[in-house]
Amino acid sequence: METDGITASQLPDPGTDLQEAIRHRAEEIYIQSGRIAGRDLENWAQAEREVRLATRQYRRAAILVKVNGVQYVGEYTAESADGYIPGEIGTGSLVVVRLQGDKMFVERSNGKELETRIVRKIG
Repeated sequence: METDGITASQLPDPGTDLQEAIRHRAEEIYIQSGRIAGRDLENWAQAEREVRLATRQYRRAAILVKVNGVQYVGEYTAESADGYIPGEIGTGSLVVVRLQGDKMFVERSNGKELETRIVRKIG
């Protein structure tokens, strides 16, 4: 999937410096636009917008749910959360959970499901 010139595979790893990712994208823009001199600030601003937007869309978040004494950590992205806002399901709330392979589906108060990928099982 592409987002304003950035694909998920081009996003910086969590350990990678954000400035380095922006610098790399600005260089790509410079090359793709025909190496026009004097547009450094414009290329940098465009690259920063693209990288920050893409990073925000693909950032992973997690939810912790306890099912029959076992805690499951489910990871999801803002893109796949269908409007779910962290904290929407309060601590200690009773929720309907469906486990399917490495997926965990948590029923939200609006009837929609938050689909997550199980990244950790505790207990």
